[in-house]
Amino acid sequence: MNEASIRATFADSLQTKQRFLDACVPSLQQLCEVAIRVLRGGGKLLFCGNGGSSCDAAHAAGELVGWFEAKQRRAYAAIALGHQVPTLTAIGNDAGYEHVFAREVEAIGRPGDLLIGFTTSGGSKNVVKALQKAREQGIGTAVLCGEKRGAALEHADVVVQVPSANTARIQECHLVCVHVLCGAVEAALGA
Repeated sequence: MNEASIRATFADSLQTKQRFLDACVPSLQQLCEVAIRVLRGGGKLLFCGNGGSSCDAAHAAGELVGWFEAKQRRAYAAIALGHQVPTLTAIGNDAGYEHVFAREVEAIGRPGDLLIGFTTSGGSKNVVKALQKAREQGIGTAVLCGEKRGAALEHADVVVQVPSANTARIQECHLVCVHVLCGAVEAALGA
C-alpha cells in the first residue's frame, strides 16, 4: 500500500464521519438518552452483532462493566450476546444461527432493558430476530447500521444510521458511537 492509498483511506473515513456529524447526531443523542434512562431505572444494556460488529458489542459492554474514562465508578449492567461459545454453538447447531441472539434475549432480557444491535447491512437475520424477540418481551430496541434500509430498522425504537454503504467506514463510525455512548453514560451516572 502506498502513501496515496493510505491518505485516501483516511480521507474517506474523515468524510464519512463528517457526513455523520452533519446528519446523525440527534439519533446518537437519542440513543444515549435512552441508554442512560434504562440504566438509571435498573435495567441493563444488551448488545449484539456479527463479526466486527460483535467486537463493537463486546467493546461497548466491556467499557460499561469495566471503565471507559472514569476510573472510580460502579459497574454498569451491560452484556454482549453471543460471546459464550457453548451457548452460541448449541443454539446455532440446534435451532440455526439466526436464533443465537434471540434465544439469549429470551433468557436474560426483561422489560426495562435495552437491546442494541449492530448490523452494517441493517439486515443481519440474527440481529433482526433478536430485535423482534426484544419487542415481544417489552424490551426497548435500538440499531446501529449503515445507509441500507434493512429489516432491522423496522424493529428498532432508535436508529443510528451511518451515511455509508462501506462496511469499514460504518464500523469506524460505530466505534466512535460506542465511545460517545460510554462517555455519556459515565457523565450522567457517575459513581
